[in-house]
Amino acid sequence: MRVLRCGSDAVLIEADDAEQAQRLHAALRDNPPPGTGELVPAARTVLLRYDPAVTDPQRLRAAVGALPPQAAAPAAAAETVRIPVRYDGPDLAEVARLAGLTPQQVVERHTAARYRVAFCGFAPGFAYLTGLDPRLRVPRRAEPRTRVPAGAVAVADEYTGVYPRTSPGGWQLLGTTDLPLWDPAADPPTRLRPGTAVRFVAVGAEGNPGAGVAEGPGAAGEAPAAGRAGRAGRAGRAAEARGGLLVVRAGYGATVQDLGRPGLAALGVGRSGAADRGALRLANRLVGNPEDAAGIEMPLGGVELEFDRAATCALAGADCPAWLNGRPVAARTPLAVPAGARLRIGTPEHGLRGYLAVRGGLDVPAVLGSRATDTLAGLGPERLAPGRRLPVGTAATGWPAADHAPRRERPGPTVLRVVPGPREDWFTAAALRALCGEPYTVTAESDRVGMRLAGPVLERSRGGELPSEGMVPGALQVPPSGRPILFLADHPVTGGYPVIAVVHRDDLDAAAQARPGDTLRFRVADGR
Repeated sequence: MRVLRCGSDAVLIEADDAEQAQRLHAALRDNPPPGTGELVPAARTVLLRYDPAVTDPQRLRAAVGALPPQAAAPAAAAETVRIPVRYDGPDLAEVARLAGLTPQQVVERHTAARYRVAFCGFAPGFAYLTGLDPRLRVPRRAEPRTRVPAGAVAVADEYTGVYPRTSPGGWQLLGTTDLPLWDPAADPPTRLRPGTAVRFVAVGAEGNPGAGVAEGPGAAGEAPAAGRAGRAGRAGRAAEARGGLLVVRAGYGATVQDLGRPGLAALGVGRSGAADRGALRLANRLVGNPEDAAGIEMPLGGVELEFDRAATCALAGADCPAWLNGRPVAARTPLAVPAGARLRIGTPEHGLRGYLAVRGGLDVPAVLGSRATDTLAGLGPERLAPGRRLPVGTAATGWPAADHAPRRERPGPTVLRVVPGPREDWFTAAALRALCGEPYTVTAESDRVGMRLAGPVLERSRGGELPSEGMVPGALQVPPSGRPILFLADHPVTGGYPVIAVVHRDDLDAAAQARPGDTLRFRVADGR
């Protein structure tokens, strides 16, 4: 077992095999060392986020080595979730051919096995189930589908799983289920959590309403999902009826953001939230809001808003020019807006993302405890659109002591400090020298998930791919092309390409302000 650095506030604990990884996750969950934050179990690893003010990698290595043996066994599942499946998938015949079986034998083997959720990733609520019959361990499709429907039951390599929502995917599809496994309005939002036991049950074309119930405690007493969704929808409509801001122009992909939804990565839900967290915090402080109040993130500006009532707002982040009823106004300064006024935000000359905070915060409905829009997971409010109303809440707690925040100059190319690893040993020694010695250019293939970089190719010293493992913001993941991808706020929870280095957490805000065409340079962080 190895403990590998994964940036400035995480370690990746590499187990000897999948079973040990599951035991390790259970042990850390039940006996968390001081300073432990989020845990992300994966195929052969456990990602552990930590508070650098409390602990460090050396102390965590010692704590992992001292875990009590009795805590190392996975907790027994409190329930077995039975999933009714119509084995009508388009790849059933192909899986049978690859396995040397008949389609009926594939169904019999798939339903005979007992499964356990090893980890979640790829998408919210997508559970990787271990226990698949060895004969059914077939490779992924050569060409992934661009759209796999929700409820598709699939196999790939050593895992089986159910797509909880419509998404792209390359697994082999055996059938479909109507059992809802993911509901953001529920608590918890997924039935399939790490350690949960699962059985698949074959049903006819008409389905089986009696199947799908959990065997064991914890299944009763929940409100129907439709009822919860209905209440959330009514609350959202009531909030919008109060007025606040009317979107006249929506810009180039503006979204509502707060500081995200931490603590759910083990369920496949990333933190998301503002890409430049410092900028949103500053804008909120300037209007007397808590730092985590929801505001608007505006890539390249282009947003115009009409205020239904008098308000106080502030702009931060990229220096976007702005006009109130046609008169220019300053950024990083509280701005009194009269009722009926229009605020127009232009395109910044430098930087990418501007932030607008309104005193009281935006009161859009929360999803899983956050109002942030996660563009990868499809959680939170939709992107802004003309005609939409954004209600203003009552989150303000006081008035700030300052009436203006100075701008921090960043002359020349953006320099980002990196912590090598966790997989620098997958690359040649020349690769890390190239990463930290040559400039990279941000390409147009960049968004809130991450940015593709053009520059020196980073050569590997070994072939193949990693089993999926936890990812963090700032990870420099390197696909087979050798061109790195820098993960940002909406990055996937797990990934299978090796990470050569991770941008230091204190430099993530600067990374979020890099726009296509900008030059980035990387250097190894002092003290790593």
